[in-house]
Amino acid sequence: MIGLWLPALALGGEPAPASPAPVILVLGDSLSAGYGLDPRQGWVRLLEERLRELGLPHRVVNASISGETTAGGRTRLPALLVQHQPTLLVIELGANDGLRGLGFGVIRDNLTALIQSGRKSGAQVLLSAIRLPPNYGAAYNDVFQAMFQEVAQAEGVPLVPDFLAGIAEDRNLMQADGLHPTAQAQPLILANVWPLLEPLLVASQGEAAPDKGR
Repeated sequence: MIGLWLPALALGGEPAPASPAPVILVLGDSLSAGYGLDPRQGWVRLLEERLRELGLPHRVVNASISGETTAGGRTRLPALLVQHQPTLLVIELGANDGLRGLGFGVIRDNLTALIQSGRKSGAQVLLSAIRLPPNYGAAYNDVFQAMFQEVAQAEGVPLVPDFLAGIAEDRNLMQADGLHPTAQAQPLILANVWPLLEPLLVASQGEAAPDKGR
């Protein structure tokens, strides 16, 4: 029976240190920070719960800040990468840039820099596309959303095509300001993100993740 323990022993006869849990770093704005919600209700917290239910070892770090822009995220990301050494980086930024009417070129450059920084650190990257309120006009919105697709294709990373799909158009799922989803919408956000995130979890584990909890 002693031999069964040998793989868990270091050369000096001491138990080998446990490998650190892989980290999922979420870099977002108020949509991921859970603006107006109980901290336990946001989609990022629901992601943590799903990972536990599936028995996956990943630890989630939510570095999202209400009001964050792509420029702000670009400034903060290097230190976050050093501190947390994530295996997965989820980027959910750009809405505040669009609401402020920033140039598409600036937003595109910042998103590209965020993706490249994440990959350079060894993390897999998932980008989320955001749709602006309809009062910004269909033409502006179409170009804005297409920008995310262009960046994702250019950098070869998966894209959540519409972070608030099935939510933004339903007033019952939006808070009074019309910009932030309610608690009831958070599982739907996770449902939008999960199909793109799950393959990255599979890759980081080296095996198929369970189907439970979809």
